[in-house]
Amino acid sequence: MTPELAALAATAVIHLAAVLWSQRALEADVGREGNTGPRDDIADRLSPHTLRLRRALANHVENTGLFVIAVVLVQFTGSNGWVTGLAAWIFVAARALYLPAYAFGWVPWRSVIFMAGLVACFAMILASIF
Repeated sequence: MTPELAALAATAVIHLAAVLWSQRALEADVGREGNTGPRDDIADRLSPHTLRLRRALANHVENTGLFVIAVVLVQFTGSNGWVTGLAAWIFVAARALYLPAYAFGWVPWRSVIFMAGLVACFAMILASIF
């Protein structure tokens, strides 16, 4: 397995952890019935922490798509190397740090961490093109 694919697998584990963390916070706020129901009227019952976790999860989903594209491009073009491997693991580290940074309001570190992951993705994409 290439470092980029291993990083993609690690990102899947981070994704699962993010979902579980967000859902646990949601259930703490609205109870099991609120969590398993349609959730139409729960927004006013969610704590600021739970709302931040839900936004962090949404951000993670959005950025994982870009990372998947970067990994696929690197794999299909055969442009794997130390730069793409390092960039892939920088992305993983950034995503692992971004979730608590968002959840606990680490300002300005949340933005710095986000940019590190984004730049890593673009480095992979550029490496696959050039």
